[in-house]
Amino acid sequence: MLTPFVPEFVLPQRLRDYPAKIGMVLGSGLGTFVDRCTETGQVAYEEIPNLPLSRVPGHSGRFVFAELAGVPLLIAQGRTHLYEGLTARQVTAGVRVMAQARVETLILTNAAGSLNPAFSPGEWMMLTDHLNLTGTSPLVGEPNFVDISEAYDPVLRATFRQTAQALNQPLHEGVYASTLGPQYETPAEIRMFRSFGADAIGMSTVLETIQARALGVKVAAFSCLTNWGAGLQADALDHSEVIATGKNAAGDFVKLLSAILPKL
Repeated sequence: MLTPFVPEFVLPQRLRDYPAKIGMVLGSGLGTFVDRCTETGQVAYEEIPNLPLSRVPGHSGRFVFAELAGVPLLIAQGRTHLYEGLTARQVTAGVRVMAQARVETLILTNAAGSLNPAFSPGEWMMLTDHLNLTGTSPLVGEPNFVDISEAYDPVLRATFRQTAQALNQPLHEGVYASTLGPQYETPAEIRMFRSFGADAIGMSTVLETIQARALGVKVAAFSCLTNWGAGLQADALDHSEVIATGKNAAGDFVKLLSAILPKL
């Protein structure tokens, strides 16, 4: 059963009028993706009453009107997280804004640590499934038993897979685990998550997916693998390196999206 859609936010007129059917959420370090698109306008998060603001480096905090390959996109440049002291309902508010703005397909991106020895930092992984290890859901308080057995749309995944193959562009596929954060995981936790079947780990995306699916919005999601999970390499984990790796990898995702957007 889908959540009945009730307009929740007072949106600026230019956001209500923008014709994009495809939305994107950009993760840590991936905000430079916007620089590779044609930007036609923006709405700062502050302009939407009751929309939480992010305080995390690498998250600008605005909705961007952009075009790529001639296709209009509504891009959320920056997201909020549970570890900022917010609720699951608050961190998924941006998804509800985009649904209210008539977005029908949502492309989520994140920066993640790789747990799979075959998936190296600097590469991309398309999510096939997820593990919600946050201990919460944006649907708490609603008697809404949403089926998310196909959380990540199989048709979208097949289209991305075929397009990446045609471009000869590496695109791994795997399971993403989402934790509360903000601390990175310990080596023992990484071993546990690997035993659960996780290929990558991060602190976002899963709650947004749950919220989008509850509203009937199709989802495709991608992890930019920015580092190895704790204990898999000798190097210490550093958020600045996560951001730098994300910036460098954004160009590959632009190439993939440029080829695929006209098909969507």
